[in-house]
Amino acid sequence: MLTGLAIVLAFRASVFNIGAEGQIYMGALLAVLAGVYLKLPSGIHLVVALLAGMLGGFLWSAIPGYLKATRGFNEVVVTIFMNYIAVAFVSYLVHGPMRESGWNFQSRAVAETARLPIILPGTGLHLGLALALAAAAVVYVLLFHTTLGYRLRMVGYNAEAARYAGIRVTRITVISLALSGSLAGLAGAVEITGVQYRLLEGFSPGWGFDAIAVALVGQLHPVGTLLAALFFGALRTGANSMQTAVGLPVVAVYVIQGLTVLFMVAGTAVQHFSVRRVAPARAETSDVRDPAPVAVVQ
Repeated sequence: MLTGLAIVLAFRASVFNIGAEGQIYMGALLAVLAGVYLKLPSGIHLVVALLAGMLGGFLWSAIPGYLKATRGFNEVVVTIFMNYIAVAFVSYLVHGPMRESGWNFQSRAVAETARLPIILPGTGLHLGLALALAAAAVVYVLLFHTTLGYRLRMVGYNAEAARYAGIRVTRITVISLALSGSLAGLAGAVEITGVQYRLLEGFSPGWGFDAIAVALVGQLHPVGTLLAALFFGALRTGANSMQTAVGLPVVAVYVIQGLTVLFMVAGTAVQHFSVRRVAPARAETSDVRDPAPVAVVQ
């Protein structure tokens, strides 16, 4: 949910943030640093760890935003490369400076005071769900009920028109990437403080990339993104159970995900083609004039 909302914020401004995966890793890294090395009271410690995660994603996404705004670099290329840097950097840390003594490929566990509480006893459902729902509400209000959201959407529809209207497109680009990275960083922090409790090599199975499909299937709308995230999450969670129960390979889940995106794109293309065919027909109809008024004038 959180990474899908991050993609929505960026794509709405026509900023193609493909770096959510790296931003998740950097958010998780800073959340672990805050959860392990800071000694704070319960409650405050958790908030600080989550904010640290948001800061990690924010800083990691601000780099491609700055390069695009000042140097004209393509954000797609920069964010993809930065994914590899973030994953490799975290791998180095859990193998070296942050490695827990006696263990490989993992860091020390975050303190109990920096962990999300379980909201449904007997399950792994933690307070991160409430955070994701709150984030969806904030993104909805931001996009559709604030001046900043209007500017984001206007730049996404037509950057040149927005520039002529006095909107600073460069500034909006940087802001959208920074906000997007903050949400992705929060996703990494929630995973650490609510599930893993420590930094692991390869802890993300590709949520940053799945988020793109989630946001697109959700039609770049916060509510639609929540529903799409539940669908994709159910597929991922049920994959192992299906393989154990009925022998269905796990890769079938990826096939279903791919077909879902394919059908969604195909439906959008058909709708766009239909609109383009109807528009000329309406234009031709509107050009037909009644000859009677012309005769009267003559």
